[in-house]
Amino acid sequence: MATVFTKIINGELPSYKIHEDDLTLSFLALDQVNPGHVLVIPKQEVNHWFDVPPEIYNRVGHNAQMIAKAIKIATGCPRVGVMVAGFEVPHYHMHLIPASSIPELDFKRAQKLSPDQMEAIQKKIIEALNYK
Repeated sequence: MATVFTKIINGELPSYKIHEDDLTLSFLALDQVNPGHVLVIPKQEVNHWFDVPPEIYNRVGHNAQMIAKAIKIATGCPRVGVMVAGFEVPHYHMHLIPASSIPELDFKRAQKLSPDQMEAIQKKIIEALNYK
């Protein structure tokens, strides 16, 4: 059975896309730990990060760096935290979370934002990404 991320990749579920290439997709997390929280995923459905083929794993990492720089510009945060927990969805995904301190990386802080807020964040990150 396809994961929720595979359904997003296949266009079966909507998302606030940030970046896409032949191997990866990135989009805003539906529950934002902090505004600008992005997920970077491989298009190949792989449960554990250590099972991701090296070429795809490297691409996720490369794109995460590029997107994190755009998040930093778009949000004005001093840091972009990275987390790979692997519990929520059985499909490898990297969380990029803008933050000022470690306590701001707590997933208990996650909240749904309005579509207008999500679109505004998406637009700012994409503009910063395209500016580079």
